[in-house]
Amino acid sequence: MSAVPAPAPLSPLPTSSHTPAPPVVLMAAGAGFAVASIYYAQPLLAALGGDLGAGAGGVGLVPTLTQFGYAAGLLLLAPLGDRSDRRTLIAVKAALLTLALLAAGLAPGLPALLAASLVIGLAATLAQDLVPAAAALAAPERRGATVGSVMTGLLMGILLSRVASGLLAAQFGWRSVFFAAALAVAAIGVALWRGLPHIAPTTRLAYGALLASMVALWRRHGALRRAAYAQALLSVGFSAFWSTLALALQARHGLGAAAAGAFGLAGAAGALAAP
Repeated sequence: MSAVPAPAPLSPLPTSSHTPAPPVVLMAAGAGFAVASIYYAQPLLAALGGDLGAGAGGVGLVPTLTQFGYAAGLLLLAPLGDRSDRRTLIAVKAALLTLALLAAGLAPGLPALLAASLVIGLAATLAQDLVPAAAALAAPERRGATVGSVMTGLLMGILLSRVASGLLAAQFGWRSVFFAAALAVAAIGVALWRGLPHIAPTTRLAYGALLASMVALWRRHGALRRAAYAQALLSVGFSAFWSTLALALQARHGLGAAAAGAFGLAGAAGALAAP
């Protein structure tokens, strides 16, 4: 079997010599609100099942499809940031995520909610466009701290999304969570469009060649493969715990969405150490 030649490395396109300082707080907030969209539903699963007349297996597909959409978006959409203006890509994904969250809140039944959940996952990869955008805009001596700050926003979104979701659902119902999330993403999307500068593409490679370059990186770097395996297993364990927590608390202890969401506070302190 002949070896497959590796694609040519990505060569940066000419860029301006002056790069404005990135709006770090805005980008951290954007990453947090974007990634939070993946997790809002998890404390609500028991309430979703009761309202939509679906069993545990049915509502369990909600976080499953959201995570599947996110994984597919990382694979298929994230590479577009290398050949597109990230500012435009971020705005498009923010608009798509807003519409998907609204669709989830208006879903008349489980099938519509599942379809919206898949699109939420795809569009929530907006968070993974903001991290490299922060790295591209930061001065070299501030790059690590800047990326760490944006990652703190992302991690806080992961952890506190469940707390906010549980409290809001306990007071106003599960649909209010998706409506509030849509409003927040729409607002942060407009702010990012206005606050971010244009970010020039770093390559002219075609889309197919970009995907092929990831395969070449996977084959070439053993450390990358080990890190990917480790993170995949961590993600599976993390998602399995949170996707079953709300149902278990409801079935065994009679606790609702607010109690399930409060578990997110346990990890919030760790996120603050990211920088």
